[in-house]
Amino acid sequence: MLLDTGPIVAILGEADEHHVRCVAQLRELRAPLLACWPVLTEAAWLLRRHPAAMTKLMAAFETGVFELVPLDASDITSIAAILTKYRTLGVQLADAALLHLANRESIDAVFTLGRRDFEVFRLKGGKRLRLIP
Repeated sequence: MLLDTGPIVAILGEADEHHVRCVAQLRELRAPLLACWPVLTEAAWLLRRHPAAMTKLMAAFETGVFELVPLDASDITSIAAILTKYRTLGVQLADAALLHLANRESIDAVFTLGRRDFEVFRLKGGKRLRLIP
């Protein structure tokens, strides 16, 4: 399952309005949850003023709860096409990268709070992503 920024921030930020729901959902999911560098970067930016949360963020990748799926230069064309296709949504790089990974890795589910974009996104063949929670 792919992992978006929102649940990461909610899980690590105890004051976040979605914290309890995302922690409960995390307990029901099988690790590792798959993210990419744009997601990690976005989460780190949002958690930058919370050193304890940043430490937990890095630890989650070190312990295998979260896993980074590699992206390289060969992925840029597809991600750019997604950004162009969904430009009227103002889609973020992290979300476009996750949609690309869903297609590339044949993954049909994403743990996200960003329902606005992910409800519109379509996988190859027109299939919708399964959104958790």
